[in-house]
Amino acid sequence: MGRPNGTRTVAREVATRFCRVQLVSAEWDAPIEIAGETADHHLQLSLLPQPKNGTACFPRLWGPHRFMPMGEMFFYPPGQILHIRAECRHQEAIVCIFNPEAVAHYFDGAVEWTGSRLIAGLDIANTGMRNMLLRIAQEMRRPGFASEAYIELMAGQMLIDLTRYLLGIGQSETGGGLSPWRLKLIDERLRDGGLLPTLRELADRCNLSVRHLTRAFRASRGRSIGDYIAEYRMERAKSLLLSGVAVRTVSKEIGFTSANNFAVTFRRMTGESPREFKARRAFNKEPQA
Repeated sequence: MGRPNGTRTVAREVATRFCRVQLVSAEWDAPIEIAGETADHHLQLSLLPQPKNGTACFPRLWGPHRFMPMGEMFFYPPGQILHIRAECRHQEAIVCIFNPEAVAHYFDGAVEWTGSRLIAGLDIANTGMRNMLLRIAQEMRRPGFASEAYIELMAGQMLIDLTRYLLGIGQSETGGGLSPWRLKLIDERLRDGGLLPTLRELADRCNLSVRHLTRAFRASRGRSIGDYIAEYRMERAKSLLLSGVAVRTVSKEIGFTSANNFAVTFRRMTGESPREFKARRAFNKEPQA
């Protein structure tokens, strides 16, 4: 892959039967703009906080203008041109570079790199995989007894966990529901705050039609996406009210045009006004010892 001007240092590398594990650091003199193709499978976890504006594109599949968000842990396979953009200037990371033969063995043959798998690989939200990579990074930094054998065992488990993760992508969709990565995109957008997203915005994020999104969301979570958003907004409102935020401020924070509209909606969904809710919770609160 081509790289911008900068330096990349491999602090330590361990070669195992099926991958190379690297502890790397890098600095760039400009925002990252990388495009190219690799011959191996790459799994990487950033060990430093990174800007949340990193994006990537698979131009052969999507064209040159469609970029998707990247997370602190990401994966990309060989044989696919990848174009990455990020504001990151300094990075430390643990990288597992798996050879295609090892991955093909676990996948029991050739892998179909569907759009769902490629997108899910760009932002892997798997606590077990993240913790395993952190353990590998710790061992790379401070080697102990039989360090290389220990790293090889962990890297082998990492490959199995990665395979399970990728094979699981799309399985929920075969039953009519949304895949985990699409549900994660929706929840992350709601947590961002500000104005509530429209169905069109959420559908675009998930690369689906509005009709498909609404039908699949109901299959996944047993209620309409509109009801889910409304419930999420009310739970956010309750949290703000209990933290002492004024009713008028809460109404603006969660996207209502007026405090009166917020109060009417709040009563319809909870059976009491925002002020009654605050008063009741304050009355029921146990006294401090």
